[in-house]
Amino acid sequence: MIRYALACEHDHEFEGWFGSSDAFDEQAAQGLVECPLCASRAVRKQIMTPAVAGAKKRDAHPDQPTRAMMMEAMGRVRRHVEDTFDNVGERFAEEARAIHQGRAEDRGIYGQATSSEVRELVEEGVEVAALPPAPPKKSDVN
Repeated sequence: MIRYALACEHDHEFEGWFGSSDAFDEQAAQGLVECPLCASRAVRKQIMTPAVAGAKKRDAHPDQPTRAMMMEAMGRVRRHVEDTFDNVGERFAEEARAIHQGRAEDRGIYGQATSSEVRELVEEGVEVAALPPAPPKKSDVN
């Protein structure tokens, strides 16, 4: 994962996490990155100092409590969605469109969609949001 300092056209500053160095460019080009304050999709990377490990212990990093709090909050959001929404799998785009058009029961759903499917849904006025990533499995962590 790569963390970028970002800013929108209105100079609102925020951070974003991306799976690779190309992921931001791809997602921004598809209109999938937006400012959490004003929803502008004109978002750019800011200059950031690299995170370099030094003599200080990692737990002493001033952002650690904030980072832990955000990770916990994202985990709670994901658990709530998984516990209370219907998992429609790869039929997400089709089902979201049907709900939006009144052809299916209005309910919370989650599943998978391609970036082009998400872009089409947004263009049609269907409200969608990315689900926070699942935490790593204990067996996958050193």
